[in-house]
Amino acid sequence: MDRLWSPWRSEYIAAGSSADSTGGGCVFCEIQRDPGKDEEHFIVHRAEHNFVVLNLYPYTSGHLLIIPYQHIGDLNATPKHTTNEMMELTKRAQAVLGEAYKPAGYNIGMNLGVAGGAGIVGHIHIHILPRWIGDSNFMSTVGETRVLPEDLVTTYNKLRGKF
Repeated sequence: MDRLWSPWRSEYIAAGSSADSTGGGCVFCEIQRDPGKDEEHFIVHRAEHNFVVLNLYPYTSGHLLIIPYQHIGDLNATPKHTTNEMMELTKRAQAVLGEAYKPAGYNIGMNLGVAGGAGIVGHIHIHILPRWIGDSNFMSTVGETRVLPEDLVTTYNKLRGKF
């Protein structure tokens, strides 16, 4: 089996994996604290129990995360009002991404726990990625490089205000 390495993500993962149960040291808890810095942190929407943010290390342009304000690492322990809103925001994100990018499909999911591949173990979140036929090309699969057609500021400006 071949392995594709992405060592540039280790700093991002390490920042989130050291968080304590109260959210101290959690990148998701840190970025949500100051609504005046939403643009700086690429938060495109704030709802009652969750917020929507661009992934700083996207797999595709438009890669969004839906994150509860509450620092919680167990989906089963998450309050129903929070998970209900997470799913409604996921549906809305799909519609927004559809309008903005016209993708051929989507990847939507969660990585829970270390063994499940969670980069930020102590704070659950949903990934939603627009996908296109052939978006895994030579550069991604062999060249160990992702080619994204736009920067995060352009993506932010395209999606902010659409929720």
